[in-house]
Amino acid sequence: MNYLISMENLFSYSPIQYFTVSHLLALGFAVMLWGLVYFLMTVRQTSAKYRVLSALSGVVMVSAFLILFFQWQSWENAFVFNELTWMFERQADKIFTNWYRYLNWLIDVPMLLIQILFVVTLWAAKRFKLWSQFVFSWAAMIILWYVGQFYESTDTTALLVWGALSTIFFLHILYLMNKILKDWSKDQSIAPGARKILKNIWILFMISWTLYIVAYLMPVISMSADGVVVRQLVFTVADISSKVIYGIMLMQAVIIRSKEEEGYVLS
Repeated sequence: MNYLISMENLFSYSPIQYFTVSHLLALGFAVMLWGLVYFLMTVRQTSAKYRVLSALSGVVMVSAFLILFFQWQSWENAFVFNELTWMFERQADKIFTNWYRYLNWLIDVPMLLIQILFVVTLWAAKRFKLWSQFVFSWAAMIILWYVGQFYESTDTTALLVWGALSTIFFLHILYLMNKILKDWSKDQSIAPGARKILKNIWILFMISWTLYIVAYLMPVISMSADGVVVRQLVFTVADISSKVIYGIMLMQAVIIRSKEEEGYVLS
């Protein structure tokens, strides 16, 4: 049926499969809530010029918490247990969708990208130039992914074409991020601990964002109920690593910079 766009709606699930997905979605929004608490509690551990990072991280946490909570509710409402088959089956008038993830990324991704620009030392003009490049590639990447996922259960070729176009802009974002982190890590005036964290952030960024591509391609890799479980696992790992762990690592970097470079002491 044409409206069954997300692959999740095409299958029935054993109790283990169903509750695994449910728990993964619940874990996702619970970790986002924990992340919000963390960023609120650490805001005063940095000097004033870095505190915008806490605000940006807070926006990301709230946005991600809400979308994952609604996704969890959507999953819970879309399927009911059939005692005859001992399977969870989709209700005729309900669907589960990943569409909102893409709308959420339109909010979160620019926040995630601009965060790094407040951690590194850049002139205002250069920061604006990089931000402009980020915005262009970010918008193109998410919009093309969004269009592509409408074909995941009907047209594999269209799914792959839109995904390939989106990946071009994804690679441009990786290029910009690598250039920023590579140049900044060479600055010997930066506290060694902070430079080490930034090197690790590049590895985290590259892996966690690539996981989203894997999740996007899951209808091609494994169009099955097990594939759905793996897909939601990949989404959850990607969300936690690219938003919470990434934010915490940035926060630790600015805490070190505040203390070791500016002599900031929590009052």
